[in-house]
Amino acid sequence: MTTSAPATSFTGPAPAEALERAAAALRENNFAVEILDDAAAARARVQDLVPEGATVFTGASETLRLSGIDEDLNRSGRYDSVKARSSSMDRATQLTEIWRMLACPDVLVGSVAAVTETGSLVAASASGSQLAGYSGAAPQVIWVVGAQKVVPDLGTALRRIEDHCVPLENERCMEAYGVPSALNRILVLNAEPHPGRGTVLLVREAIGF
Repeated sequence: MTTSAPATSFTGPAPAEALERAAAALRENNFAVEILDDAAAARARVQDLVPEGATVFTGASETLRLSGIDEDLNRSGRYDSVKARSSSMDRATQLTEIWRMLACPDVLVGSVAAVTETGSLVAASASGSQLAGYSGAAPQVIWVVGAQKVVPDLGTALRRIEDHCVPLENERCMEAYGVPSALNRILVLNAEPHPGRGTVLLVREAIGF
């Protein structure tokens, strides 16, 4: 398979000053923010933040997979994994119940396609499975975000999704499922109405798409 080269401006970690600007703006918009050195630190912090035994849903994310967070939450046995539980449910007869589980776990852990220095989180999805929880249905949300996803503004965030994230996700889906991905839904979170609900773990290194 031939892999198209992603835009280089979207692959390298943003400088420390950009992370600090994004973190400050996110805090002004009622998100809790922590800047961590690397994926290992983020993995450990997620384990601190998610209570053992909690019902947890993880959005599809290369960041979570590569960091080991997805395996911790879905395969360790320490948590009630929505993905594990729903895998044995009948999509034809239990789809509504599955969607309720996806939207309202105790804790939703995922990532986003971009974080702006003006304090917005921008998520893209083909199915939308994680977006209801992101936007307000889940009582606690944790986003783990690599430094390469920090961009100046919303326009650049949307360009990052279309020019960088979609081609890479399309290739991943073709290899994993034999079908292409699609940019069906974009969610922009400009602020959090309930302080303390959403935590952004900004990682200084690049990880994920």
